Amino acid sequence: MRIRPRRNRQSDAIRSLSRETHVQVEQLVYPLFLTDGKGVKEEVASLPGNYRWSLDMLLPELEECMKLGLKSFILFPAIQEGLKNKKGTYGYSKDNYYLKFAQTIKKHFPEACLISDVAMDPYNSDGHDGIVQNGKIINDDTLEVLGKMAIVQAEAGFDIIGPSDMMDGRVGFIRDALDENGFQDTGIMSYTAKYASAFYGPFRDALDSAPIENDEIPKDKKTYQMDPSNKREALREALLDEQEGADYLMVKPALNYLDIIHLLDEHFDLPIAAYHVSGECAMLIAAAQNGWLNLEEAMPETLTNIRRAGASIILTYFAKMYAQQKAKLRY
Repeated sequence: MRIRPRRNRQSDAIRSLSRETHVQVEQLVYPLFLTDGKGVKEEVASLPGNYRWSLDMLLPELEECMKLGLKSFILFPAIQEGLKNKKGTYGYSKDNYYLKFAQTIKKHFPEACLISDVAMDPYNSDGHDGIVQNGKIINDDTLEVLGKMAIVQAEAGFDIIGPSDMMDGRVGFIRDALDENGFQDTGIMSYTAKYASAFYGPFRDALDSAPIENDEIPKDKKTYQMDPSNKREALREALLDEQEGADYLMVKPALNYLDIIHLLDEHFDLPIAAYHVSGECAMLIAAAQNGWLNLEEAMPETLTNIRRAGASIILTYFAKMYAQQKAKLRY
């Protein structure tokens, strides 16, 4: 045989010469759960190795991440029930501890990239990403709230605004609001194709943000998050987000939607982000804890698959673990 593909696989050094896909630590975003108070580092039971952090405990964690070369973080706040209401007004209150966290983090680590979460569900007593009236999610009234949230987040120092709500027109509304208030340089990472997935469970456990059980309130988010059966619809959403001023297009979840990541990467010049969501990570952790797979091998393979599909940015709860693994290989 003259042609033997195995010649290119003989050793790690040889395999490295023709390796097509690389995941760099700089391409990862680390999601972090926040909580008000002091001395809090509370593990999320359904997502082992991930915690709700108070600010004093978070700062040393961020310092450790920065030393590993991990510099991008997306922050999610757990909000006390007493601060929630049907219009999510605490989301744009100047007293919101989430904003104070961002201000302090940027003071300590000005070189860090902070990505926000713009959605009503952490602050909405109904547990939805939009205002609920007569059993329906009211799109246009919700945009007013999202715009206010985006402005105060930009003021607090967030580098990139992350609208995760899936309301129609929210990217354009937020872009206009930011520009009109002098934040032309603040980016928008749109949750472009966010599917109504069953893999968000641990995230909702961490933030206690699931829709409440009430006959007058939609039991799920299927009227605004995308149907998992749909592919072409993602192109429509992406085209709208691009036209409205998004700087990044995100697909969420990642593993079950690799075809969508590839589709957007093929059709758009904007950077494509993929959110490797809590349930996807929890499955790997649980399998490893049961001895069914090796997490140190499965985790980088998984991230490589997401990167190979076309994601130039990966949001993953394994970001720090991957950075630590890369650091070990260097030394």
